[in-house]
Amino acid sequence: MRHTPHFLMTDVDEVRRLIDAHPWATIVSHTAAGLVASHYPVLLDRTASTDDEIVLVSHVGRPDEVAHELGRHEVLVVFQGPHGYVSPAWYPPEQFVPTWNHVTAHCWGTPEILSDEENFRVLGELVDHFERVMPEPVSLEVDEQTARRAAKGTVGIRIRVARFDARAKLSQNKAPDVVERIIAGLRGDGPYASPALADEMERAHAVRADGQEAR
Repeated sequence: MRHTPHFLMTDVDEVRRLIDAHPWATIVSHTAAGLVASHYPVLLDRTASTDDEIVLVSHVGRPDEVAHELGRHEVLVVFQGPHGYVSPAWYPPEQFVPTWNHVTAHCWGTPEILSDEENFRVLGELVDHFERVMPEPVSLEVDEQTARRAAKGTVGIRIRVARFDARAKLSQNKAPDVVERIIAGLRGDGPYASPALADEMERAHAVRADGQEAR
């Protein structure tokens, strides 16, 4: 990502929060055949991580494990949180250059290929994770035999994140009154409305204000 030190997100817990809230990720590999990218849901594996560590689990559908050469080298996993266009209509007249606010994390690590049994467990956790908000959650246990047959078409992976580069670009370089106008614009009904991005901005600026008061 572009080198913007004042937008850096270095807190491991904040990166975990982003991953928890936005688990649909892009996996990018630099293979012998060139760049390969795929998209899969990715969860945090808290049982396999320490307090200062990020560990990811997911699966890919065959033959993506071959296309990505999984386990042979490092991959990049990209998580994209709320993002959106910020119009200069929300700025003072003398500020007329628009921007794009976003919350993004790039995570690098070498995938570990899971055993068939562990892969099935992770698949079950993925289903349970997304079904938990449904009125009547569905589990792989509904028909475990059929689910196990379907699981043979997937390959489970665990990635211990060796390093990450994350940004929360949320108008931290703007005056408080301008930030309020941007948030109001994002909460409006215009073409660039984005309540989720407004929520992130409010949270970031509240944390920033609390930090300044504590000094």
